[in-house]
Amino acid sequence: MSYIHFDKTQLINLNYSLDREIIRTNRGGCYTSTTIIGCNTRKYHGLLVVPQPQIDEQLHVMLSTIHETVIQRGASFNLGISKFPGNYSPRGHKYLEDFDTEPIPKLTYRVGGVLLQKELILDTNRDRVMIKYTLLEAHSPTKIRISPFLGFRGYHNLSKENNRINKEFEKVPNGVKFQLYPEYSPLYLQFSKRNEYNSKPEWYFNVEYIMERERGYEYQEDLFVPGYFEFDIAKGESVIFSAGLTEADPSTRQRAFEKELARRIPRNNFVNCLKNSAGQFIQKRDGKTHVIAGYPWFGWWGRDTFVSAPGLVLTQGDKDTFLDIMDTMVSDLHGPLFPNVGSGVMRNLASMDAPLWFFWSLQQYIRFTGDTKTIKKKYLDKMKGIIDGFRKGTDYNIHMLENGLIYGGQEGVALTWMDAVNSDGPVTPRIGCPVEINALWYNSLCFYHELTNETEIKDLAEQVKKSFTEVFWEEKKGYLADYVSGDYKDWAIRPNMVIATSLPYSPLEESQMKSILEIAKSKLLTPRGLRSLAPDDPGYKGYYHGNQYTRDIAYHNGTVWAWLLGHFVEGYLRLHGKAGKHFVEKIVQAFDDVMPQYGIGTVAEIYDGDPPHRPKGAISSAWSIGELLRMMYILEKV
Repeated sequence: MSYIHFDKTQLINLNYSLDREIIRTNRGGCYTSTTIIGCNTRKYHGLLVVPQPQIDEQLHVMLSTIHETVIQRGASFNLGISKFPGNYSPRGHKYLEDFDTEPIPKLTYRVGGVLLQKELILDTNRDRVMIKYTLLEAHSPTKIRISPFLGFRGYHNLSKENNRINKEFEKVPNGVKFQLYPEYSPLYLQFSKRNEYNSKPEWYFNVEYIMERERGYEYQEDLFVPGYFEFDIAKGESVIFSAGLTEADPSTRQRAFEKELARRIPRNNFVNCLKNSAGQFIQKRDGKTHVIAGYPWFGWWGRDTFVSAPGLVLTQGDKDTFLDIMDTMVSDLHGPLFPNVGSGVMRNLASMDAPLWFFWSLQQYIRFTGDTKTIKKKYLDKMKGIIDGFRKGTDYNIHMLENGLIYGGQEGVALTWMDAVNSDGPVTPRIGCPVEINALWYNSLCFYHELTNETEIKDLAEQVKKSFTEVFWEEKKGYLADYVSGDYKDWAIRPNMVIATSLPYSPLEESQMKSILEIAKSKLLTPRGLRSLAPDDPGYKGYYHGNQYTRDIAYHNGTVWAWLLGHFVEGYLRLHGKAGKHFVEKIVQAFDDVMPQYGIGTVAEIYDGDPPHRPKGAISSAWSIGELLRMMYILEKV
């Protein structure tokens, strides 16, 4: 039995199996995602979800799902499953025997004397998914029928029956080609062996996505099924189905599948699951290298990129990919600001911390590699531009005050990582001087001085350190204000102050760090990360659920974030050294329990603030995975 495995009793229990999802990606930016039984519960689920840059910047669901049918002696057994109003149909999950993840998703079905295995893999460098069917047992002649459910729609949207659809198809080697709408790339559905295609175009109405209904979104769509493929399969034979945006050579499918299989990092233990998941966030396309913030609905984000890149790639010894990521990001630097999300003319620059996390990320590169020369050569002028821009003032009222601290913000905009915005505006606007921004500012100035030895920057850093303590620290309370605006100080206990304890250059004294971390340990620490607000605060929300408005209120008001553990752990080990190692090891090892949950083999974006801290949000998060891997690295060095 593999590290992550589900048996028949778990798979046929829909309350259990529909809560567990797979996400597999390739390096070109496409993914495949569904539940462990193949029933889509989100509009973001699909067997082939790919970029369509000729249309827009988002991903598109090309192939939503397929329903397989086993045919023996004139009897048909449909292995597929979809949700329709009032029922699941055709309920093929009842034939499932087990689900395995090692080394790729593998489902085994038993229908009478038939034992059929299904394995799924993505082409690393092409927009293509391959599914391998192997007939392990059979006592009479067997046919397989494959019915594809086509999407051809943006992954934030849903498809509906329409008259624009092109029902025509074109024969290609061992398959057919579809192009439902002229703006889309064609979709090639092919097999490794000859088969019979039967055109029988029809719409399947009101396919339901229960997770979208739960999240308060539209949740029913119509999917187009153009027909079905049929082929004979003998005992011991394997047949590969391929769905991609370019034509494949059927004769090479078996070799291509085995080649892809050999590339995979095994998911046979906790650490390998993290490493395997880390690689899934790296997207290399059109000469650019991005970090996808999370699956299934996030694209790349500036802040998330800088926070997660060290853990995702430097812990794997891959400094070249790290530098490719940084080069891609600085190509989009606009004045002193990085895009929070988007690129070129479509960029959104509303992030005052992303430029400061850039400095931190470069510090991590030097920490892992010892290579200061490359950082100075490639990025020193960019760093100077950011510092000068913050001092002079830039967009969103971001500017340096006379005391050296950084102020930012304006009505209707959230500039820090606590950036949820609902119909009432930013939920946690934090207009003024946020604590982590100014801790990062001090760290950035000190790092720049380390590289240049400029006296003016040293003097400014010393001023910032003095002002930081005077403005944010309260001796009687024993912790830092979350943000300050004029005479107002927000004393909500949030994890932002913890970041000030972990940075390479901290403006705090050891006694202050110790007090802050003890309060964080008491009020914020959970087995899944740090709460975004202390439970005894009147604004605390212990559960992240409901429609988007309700979820946005809870997002940074109690919801637990795993990535923040990296800064808690680094600050804690800075103070306690070897004496704190066992405590930190227990924190990291606790995530072993989440591997068979939610997004299997990976770590969620967020967790409920209240026990049992259920996983919520994106099923796989770059900075959750990145910081767990970085924590392991830090532990090794203690």
